[in-house]
Amino acid sequence: MAVDRSCFSTSVHLTAPNSIRMAQALRMSRRDMLLGAMGLATVALGAKQGLAATVDEDPVAPLFLALSQRLTDRDTLDPQVGHALYAGIIHAVPDRRAQIQNLHALMAGGTFSSASALARAAEHADPVFKDVIHDIMTGWYRGVADQKVVVYRSALMFDITSDAVYPKTYAAGGPFYWTRTPPEVAVPTGEPALSPSKFVVEPT
Repeated sequence: MAVDRSCFSTSVHLTAPNSIRMAQALRMSRRDMLLGAMGLATVALGAKQGLAATVDEDPVAPLFLALSQRLTDRDTLDPQVGHALYAGIIHAVPDRRAQIQNLHALMAGGTFSSASALARAAEHADPVFKDVIHDIMTGWYRGVADQKVVVYRSALMFDITSDAVYPKTYAAGGPFYWTRTPPEVAVPTGEPALSPSKFVVEPT
């Protein structure tokens, strides 16, 4: 009695052996795809949590936030943004950690009425502090650390002109807000606190 047996399609003899092996290698079940995606997500989440825990436990992180408040002349700053900026800055230049600690010690050891006063005294005490201050201010005002965007809309450069200019991709002023005359902006009267830096043209 004949027995039914499973067999390949009658057209299999027309398919090249390499094509068959390639198709079998590329065949992936839905279960395999889900397990792989879950594994990658777990690794990414673990890495992010590990970095956050490291910054939270770093005793210099609060000093960075205190320095940032003095240098930006602000009473409060977002601590989560501060932790992210601090992590990026010390990742790009590991020596920044000790330099931030030393700059905070300088600030704590004197009486500085403004960010400009602290900046002048810092550069006079150690020229490397100028680069530290640049990194801190670039982080908060541009939202960039370690050549990566940490924050966008929360960057302080947008806060300065929030009454007239809005961040790109955002239209917070309502329909046709650009047709109205923008408010008058006072001419800046401040003086540079740090010595001139070399002009660097950034790639666009």
